[in-house]
Amino acid sequence: MRHGKKFNHLGRKKGHRTALLKNMSNSLIEHKRINTTLAKAKALRLHLEPIITKCKTNTTHSRRVVFSYLQSKESVQELFDNVASKIADRPGGYLRIIKTGFRKGDAAELAMIEFVDYNTVYTNDKAPAGAGKKKTRRRRRGGAKAATATAAAVVTDAVEEVVKGDDPEMDTLMNDAVEESGTVVNEDTHTKDSDSSEEE
Repeated sequence: MRHGKKFNHLGRKKGHRTALLKNMSNSLIEHKRINTTLAKAKALRLHLEPIITKCKTNTTHSRRVVFSYLQSKESVQELFDNVASKIADRPGGYLRIIKTGFRKGDAAELAMIEFVDYNTVYTNDKAPAGAGKKKTRRRRRGGAKAATATAAAVVTDAVEEVVKGDDPEMDTLMNDAVEESGTVVNEDTHTKDSDSSEEE
């Protein structure tokens, strides 16, 4: 019975599943990116990320614990020497899974799993993540007020250009229109109003 066992058994018994995850872990550590099915990639991430966290502390004990999972001296050496320095500042989330479509034969969902810090396209090596950046949330607080203020400034500039202080009645009309609506008044209406006032 499998009561309460929520991990993916991958259609294999324990020994076969352990060997599969060990071999996939060694391949991923060696090549930094592998293609597999989505189910195996998710199982591999659950299996490997705690092991990668272990390699942050370079002690004999942690090396022996990691070796008990990987059974490969080369992989342990790579993890503790090269990978550990790259992931030193990252608090988890060392692996990324990207879906790559479906397999032609059996329509299995495929995925690529890779180390986040070894992908130069997605990560910026010039500055570490979060350095010098203030954490902000995207909000629209004050956005409408700022937009109204800028629109009013544009209107007053346009009015000054059109009128240029020649007609005092036009100045008062323009100021009242700007104060009441806060919207941009068409320049053609100003010229028509000025023509009609001259005719009167």
